[in-house]
Amino acid sequence: VHIFFCFIILGDKTPCQKPVPENDPSHAATAPMYAPPPYMPPPYPTGPVMYPQPVHVPVSFIPPNLPPEETGISKAEEPNPDPAAVFPPEECQMFVSSFEDDTVRKAFIRKVFSVVTIQLLATFTVVCVFTFSNTVKAAVQSNIWVYLSSYIIFAVVGTCLAVFSTFSRTHPWNLLGLSVVTLSLSYMVGTIASYHNTSAVIIALGSTLVISFTIIIFSAQTRLDFTVCNGILLILSVDLLMFGFFSIFFYSSVLQIVYGCLGALLYALFLAVDCQLVMGRQTYSLNPEEYVYAALIIYLDIIMIFLYILMILGGSSKN
Repeated sequence: VHIFFCFIILGDKTPCQKPVPENDPSHAATAPMYAPPPYMPPPYPTGPVMYPQPVHVPVSFIPPNLPPEETGISKAEEPNPDPAAVFPPEECQMFVSSFEDDTVRKAFIRKVFSVVTIQLLATFTVVCVFTFSNTVKAAVQSNIWVYLSSYIIFAVVGTCLAVFSTFSRTHPWNLLGLSVVTLSLSYMVGTIASYHNTSAVIIALGSTLVISFTIIIFSAQTRLDFTVCNGILLILSVDLLMFGFFSIFFYSSVLQIVYGCLGALLYALFLAVDCQLVMGRQTYSLNPEEYVYAALIIYLDIIMIFLYILMILGGSSKN
């Protein structure tokens, strides 16, 4: 032992093993063999032993993301996952537009035509009162400023309903605005009817109801798509406007009849287009939330048909 320590202190050059750090990968192959500790049960390891023993970390198998042709599974063999297991039930529902739901569409149509019916009943009631009552007729004709006020109110509120969608969709302000438009226009139409013969007003009322009902039934049954004719209707409207403007300087009864026929025909086409927009079976359709706007445009089409028919009868009468 004394000689051994002397060799170590003096730096003996006898062959000895070079110390290798434990983190060197070649340490396991070059480490000397040590006797196992006394508490280690047999069998004893025959290879090199490293102290401390490495800790084995369990690693789970991660399958590679290979294409189907390399894994030997065809796409036809892949099972179809259950949508209810992948997505929640509310996400599995098909997202469709509001008009693809048949129940929503029918409810929208019933609501629109119910509102239009109430509007027409109110307007034609006022027309009958202004036409058949001589007292009311004289009072209306002597107060033209009320007619002008009704015209201004109708123009302002009707424009707001047609332009601002937030106003036409907000309940109950949309119904209130529609009521104001209906009452103001009813007064205007009644005032105009008071200047015509009673027989002419009755004929115009009957003709308007028959024409409107026929157009609505035809628009609901036909396969022709009138909703794509908006450009043509715009051109015809400008032509009718210019024709009416120049008719002011060359007035005659024949010109009035021609102008009334063209106007009634144009608004009959507008009524067909608007009915198909409401029914939603063609290329373009209205949003179900726009029932006030839909009722407004159909109501205006029918009233304009009535006024143009009344113009035709006024131009053809001798009075």
